[in-house]
Amino acid sequence: MKVTDDTKTGADLFIETLDEYGVERLFGNPGTTELPITEAVADGDVEYVLSLHEDAAVGAAAGYASTARHLGEVRPGVVNLHVVPGLAHGLGNVYNAMRSGVPLVVTAGIHETDFQQEDPVLSGGLVETAEPHVKYATEAKHVDAVPAVLRRAFREALTPPTGPVFVALPLDVMTEETDQTPDRLGGIPDGGDGDPEAVKEAVDALVEADEPVLVLGDGVARSQGVQEAVELAEASGARVHDEVLASECNFPTEHDQFVSFLPVEDGLISTFLQTDTIVFVGCSTNTTLWKNEVPLVPDDATLVHVSDSGRELGKNAPADTAVLGDPARVCERIADGVRSGLDDETRDERLENVRSSKQALEPMMRQMGEDESDSPRSSKAELVDAMVDEMGDAYVVDEGVTSKYALLTRFAFKEARYLGNKGGGLGYGMPASVGAALAHDDLGVDRNVVCFVGDGSYFYYPQTVYTAVREKLDMSFVVPNNDGYTILRNNADQILGKEGREYVGTEFDPRTNVVNSAKAYGAKAQRVETPDGLHDALSEANEDGVHVVDVAIHD
Repeated sequence: MKVTDDTKTGADLFIETLDEYGVERLFGNPGTTELPITEAVADGDVEYVLSLHEDAAVGAAAGYASTARHLGEVRPGVVNLHVVPGLAHGLGNVYNAMRSGVPLVVTAGIHETDFQQEDPVLSGGLVETAEPHVKYATEAKHVDAVPAVLRRAFREALTPPTGPVFVALPLDVMTEETDQTPDRLGGIPDGGDGDPEAVKEAVDALVEADEPVLVLGDGVARSQGVQEAVELAEASGARVHDEVLASECNFPTEHDQFVSFLPVEDGLISTFLQTDTIVFVGCSTNTTLWKNEVPLVPDDATLVHVSDSGRELGKNAPADTAVLGDPARVCERIADGVRSGLDDETRDERLENVRSSKQALEPMMRQMGEDESDSPRSSKAELVDAMVDEMGDAYVVDEGVTSKYALLTRFAFKEARYLGNKGGGLGYGMPASVGAALAHDDLGVDRNVVCFVGDGSYFYYPQTVYTAVREKLDMSFVVPNNDGYTILRNNADQILGKEGREYVGTEFDPRTNVVNSAKAYGAKAQRVETPDGLHDALSEANEDGVHVVDVAIHD
């Protein structure tokens, strides 16, 4: 929408700023107030990624940003929504992005600034609606303020602890002429090395421990600190777990010192964390889904917390030592101190204890991913084992819900190969997987992206398949299908008791049809009824194009 050779509109300036800040894609679902932006996209170098629902657009932008960070390039996801209803539609995945620490810039059009007082249809408090779920929310009230507003928004999103921000873009601001240019973004700092005295206390705690345990949260992967976490584990001889609801690969799961992702049951967590010294690194969700009945950590244990977010230090358990800093850099500093302070004999004794503990816990971990039934359908374990055979090198985006622990206990995850739904709100996985596939393409990484998504989650945003087809992606959706919200039946049994239970609103009767839905959006799709069809179907799903494999599983 260029006006003259020397001037531009606010929308042109918005797109020019995205380009200046290295943004290659704008995700969205447009409305009338966003038309100046879509016209500016047509004249610029930023590509528009169309989603058929605002929340799917947000999830795709978030998946893009998370995956780009995994692949070594920190870049924000940017999404453009339509006025208050569009933002409201997108808040589910804004919430998930917030819980996942995703650098995400959410924008939405709004009526002209001199018309808003008339309370027109679709109007409302955009900034107030977004504020509870973002780090920063504002409205660009004048075209000449756009550069400063966007600079601050991007810096807020990218500065640790990273997270979503929101900017409202009034229609008149987007159509107004301006000769402004984008502000320079400048360098983004990380969380730093941590206070030297606190780091020394952490070193001393690990050196003096009897049986140290590392609990690693997604702050490790976000800081690109997986290798540093490995160095810390090996230097200290510690047993390693991922935190409850860990949704990124913070430690290679085939490493000898890795024992498990911590489950959500308080009794199991308490069992795994029965020790004298625990170091929590980058954690934010290390608690249960409902009120725990037993303490998760021993009262007399020495607890060390490391995070780039002050609010996470000592949040769910006391912090005898708290180190505020970049998890990767702090892990490296602690590892250096422990390496020089711990003798080889003690380290070897600890590693032997880790091997013994891992061997003792192995049956319990395997049981979490196994299920027995006389049903002719596949088990979750059989499905995951076939995925390991046919898709073992894939980047996996997980919203398998009740199939999650079969995946986590049987699939070997390496750095930059796993992304889950940390927020827990269904409808994140499928859009995030599309964003993940686009990030792989943009960064030149040739790896298949597989979305592992339960049937309940699938039908939140099945139209995501359309975006994958429209973008000509090569990716797969694998759907473990047990015909309903099994997680709710399981939770009802646990909270309310099993006797005489009638489950309301949890079973899909009549059954949904994943295959027909996928084909309607242009994907190749097939149903697998029994285990003997798994390998062929999953092998075909590795071929070019968008594939949906609907797998009948038993509970």
